[in-house]
Amino acid sequence: MRFAVTKVCGGGGKARAGALHIGGGGGIGIETPALLLSTRKGLPAFVSCDLLASLPLLDSLLLHVCPTHFIEGPPLQTISNIGGLHRMLGLPDHILVAAASDSIESLPSSEATNKFGASFETPSGRRLVKPSDYMELISCMKPNIWASLADEVPAWVTEKRNKISVDRTLRWLDTCIALDAASGRNSFGVIVGGSSVEQRRLCATEVSKRNVSGFWIGGFGLGESIEERCGLLNAVTDCLPPEKPRLVSRLGLPEEVLEGVAAGIDLFDSTYIYQLTMGGFALIFPVDMVEREMQNGMPTNSGGDSTKINLRATTYRKDTSRLFDSCTCFTCQNHTRAYLNHLLNVHEMLAQILLEIHNTHHYLRFFRSIREAIKVGEFDLFRQQFVKKRRAHISTAVH
Repeated sequence: MRFAVTKVCGGGGKARAGALHIGGGGGIGIETPALLLSTRKGLPAFVSCDLLASLPLLDSLLLHVCPTHFIEGPPLQTISNIGGLHRMLGLPDHILVAAASDSIESLPSSEATNKFGASFETPSGRRLVKPSDYMELISCMKPNIWASLADEVPAWVTEKRNKISVDRTLRWLDTCIALDAASGRNSFGVIVGGSSVEQRRLCATEVSKRNVSGFWIGGFGLGESIEERCGLLNAVTDCLPPEKPRLVSRLGLPEEVLEGVAAGIDLFDSTYIYQLTMGGFALIFPVDMVEREMQNGMPTNSGGDSTKINLRATTYRKDTSRLFDSCTCFTCQNHTRAYLNHLLNVHEMLAQILLEIHNTHHYLRFFRSIREAIKVGEFDLFRQQFVKKRRAHISTAVH
């Protein structure tokens, strides 16, 4: 794995564009900032292998897989004999990034975690995963990149518990690297510390000393305030070497992504698309503001800015328009809002399939616009305009 920063915003900003290369030679090149698509047992919840091809090619190659999803699946040796997850899932060209927790089926359970391993709430009950068990999963699954086992804690725990989480996470990182055949060459060290800036900085500094290829900033989305999150993110990124990629988990809202990019984050692991799809929502916010709204360095006003629509609502029963006029996804090219409304209200699973295709396509375009804004030196304007429109829309909706 190789990573290179290609552009950094001027004026003291931290937002940066980069390129992540996986594989020998030139390898597969992914432009960053980028999104990891969340999966359940290796595939997006409603998008099968053949439908993945309908998504923007390089932008949709990053998949977040959760090893704990496979604890009750096929025997690990069987997965290994098949050739790992790439072969088993039929995704030879995708980049699989493994981490122990997610926000769907493997939630960290800090109160049950102990010195022996991390605990997770899963559909089959609470599971304690030791570093040796976790690395056996990694060895058999053969992901392109893996994050070390970590003791993630919510924002409200004590300073003593934050310190314990950092100590455990660093100890488990050393154990994972020692058990890895490649000695951590494709690993991301996890940074924890809860809401403690001091412990976050300590963890980031110590993880930077290990033989890791990047950093997985964990423990967010667990009760911290927006103000706390901004300070914690910046405190962590200030301690990290610039030549390695940074990934943050559980920041999925557009405003949260923009906040992360502004702090110097390169990769995002989020279940936002899954949650929208399950709720019957379709993304409709503008994603091409760089081209349409930034002329001569000044953003212009183009109206309309709602982020999403609830397609279960009766107002869409007779709406024959597309979900989003400029979208080129399969759903928007072939179906209407009225049809999606019908599918949702008769509980037809095709509704979630079509919605996930659109929402994924739309959100990947959003990340592409972020990259373009950084490349032309207009990220700050892009972010300000987006947040301004969202606030204006919310204010209008309230009044």
